[in-house]
Amino acid sequence: MPFVIYGVTTNTSISALFLSGIVPGLIMGVGLVIAWKLVLRRIELPAGEPQPMKERLRATGKAFWALLMPLIIIGGMKTGVFTPTEAAVVAAFYALVVALFIHREMRIAEIGPVLVRAAKTTAIVMFLCAGAQVASYMITLADLPATLTGWLGPLVENPRLLMAVMMVVLVLIGTALDLTPTILIFAPVMLPIAVKAGIDPVYFGLMFVLNGAIGLITPPVGTVLNVVAGVGRLSLHQVIRGVNPFLITYILILALFVVFPQIVIAPVAWMR
Repeated sequence: MPFVIYGVTTNTSISALFLSGIVPGLIMGVGLVIAWKLVLRRIELPAGEPQPMKERLRATGKAFWALLMPLIIIGGMKTGVFTPTEAAVVAAFYALVVALFIHREMRIAEIGPVLVRAAKTTAIVMFLCAGAQVASYMITLADLPATLTGWLGPLVENPRLLMAVMMVVLVLIGTALDLTPTILIFAPVMLPIAVKAGIDPVYFGLMFVLNGAIGLITPPVGTVLNVVAGVGRLSLHQVIRGVNPFLITYILILALFVVFPQIVIAPVAWMR
């Protein structure tokens, strides 16, 4: 079916939104596999013996309860049973029940220390979010969104260049702000400019969220980096070094979607 890459449309079905993420998701998966293969070349790991099929099936059966968790989370949010915030509570309670009564890898007496460690990790994230809120306040006070509108306005005639500049700006913003403040402050500013340039809103939304997610693993703020460092008891420097190959992969994939927006737009166009 013929489609317009930067054509603005108004009606998009849920199926189209779902399909718009399938191909980018597969590309990101393949990209991360390639990045991991390259990382493994520098790591000397002992080669294990191939396991018989019986052992593989046994391991898969043992992992059933863990594999069920993402299905419960995604299914609950898709069906409207709970919100994304409530999904975190459901996941934590489900993990606690499985650990206590199914796998029996944790005792009731260990719940207290686990909650203390979780509180410490949460405190780290809250301090980062507080810093991000201060940064967002200063950005609003400096009227940066209006300034940004003035900078991006002349690029309306060249949608692909406009999209590239927006992505570069969002990558830089993501180094200082968390995902939620970035969406609340800059999405209302950039979306009208994108629509005026003829950029598909679905394509813009996917790129915006992907870019914001990249910011979660981009130093110096990098909320996810700090969570990983706290949970793994590693220094932030070690985590940043470890995540760099995957961060570069995500940025290359983001550039690929800017150059070839058909990757995202084509499935949406087929469903319209």
